[in-house]
Amino acid sequence: EALSVRVVHVITSLTAGGAERMLTRTVPPTGVGEDGSRHAVVVLGALGPFAAELIARGVTVVPLGMRPGRDLVRGTVRLVRALRRLQADVVLAWLAHASLVATLARPFAGRPRLVWLVRTSLESWAGIPWHSRLTVRLLALLSRRPEVIAVNSEAGRRDHERHGYRPRRWALVPNRFDPDEWRPDGADRSAVRSELGLAPEDIAIVHVARVHPVKDHPGVLAALERVAAHRPEVRAVLVGAGTEALPVPHGLVGRIRALGERDDVARLLRGCDLAVLGSRAEGLPNALGEAMASGLPCVSTDVGDAARLVGGTGRIVAPGDVTALSDALEAMVALPSEERAALGAAARERVLAGHGPGVAMAAYTELWAPRP
Repeated sequence: EALSVRVVHVITSLTAGGAERMLTRTVPPTGVGEDGSRHAVVVLGALGPFAAELIARGVTVVPLGMRPGRDLVRGTVRLVRALRRLQADVVLAWLAHASLVATLARPFAGRPRLVWLVRTSLESWAGIPWHSRLTVRLLALLSRRPEVIAVNSEAGRRDHERHGYRPRRWALVPNRFDPDEWRPDGADRSAVRSELGLAPEDIAIVHVARVHPVKDHPGVLAALERVAAHRPEVRAVLVGAGTEALPVPHGLVGRIRALGERDDVARLLRGCDLAVLGSRAEGLPNALGEAMASGLPCVSTDVGDAARLVGGTGRIVAPGDVTALSDALEAMVALPSEERAALGAAARERVLAGHGPGVAMAAYTELWAPRP
């Protein structure tokens, strides 16, 4: 039986990011789900490419124009008005700042059902601004207000419990990786390698992450430099905002492609041979899941649910250990190409079994389904 529930997704911004991409994939193509649910998106701050994509699909997107770390009262009032106008039955608040504003607005907006979506772990506070830390502490005090707190990783749940979160109910909602978007493709592989100037014998190690202390680009670059010193066929490919401005270690000069922020990450992955994640903290890393779905074996630090995601299809090392990271990468590079390809195929099969569109969408649908 079709639903008539009106779902409003509230998020801080719709610029580049894993949560932003996941929201865009979760909202039905035209804003109307197969179950009859109707979806709209309210953006507290900056719009961006994901907002443009949603609008092009016919989804209602309401910008509130809040400034980061400011405008809490004004933004809450604007959100109240937006939720009333959209006649929200259920509010899905993506990430911490949106969860705080949505919680403050809810009593004045007809008391829609409220769901917080937590997509980070709290393993490290490195680089987190003071207002974000304060928000986390305030949300711990308010954590019984939402009907449910949905997490995308068991590590995220454990970390938030350690910080005092005591919700009425937890729900595990897996990240979604679309096999049609993230896939191997021979034609794309050839085109990308040609564009990046990669020779057939080159082994391209890709790292996808914006420049942020928690992503530990210095550690990743140091590990890649150590590998390159022993393996002349190694090339590094960096994708993410700010990567184009990173200082290049001496040992990687001429052997690195720092591409900055790109909107064709899926295509770029098809031209690479393996992926690395060197983060100091994560929930369930989108970059790993996307690389795995693209058929790449992965080397990752043991953060969040990375080890559970990768399983036996790649290698896991301690965060911050440059030697261990470089050794794991070098061992992967040393494998015959057929063995790397087999690991990549196993990685794709593994991630899609637990995080394919059907599995993820069923979990999200449960969040807004009527309660008995």
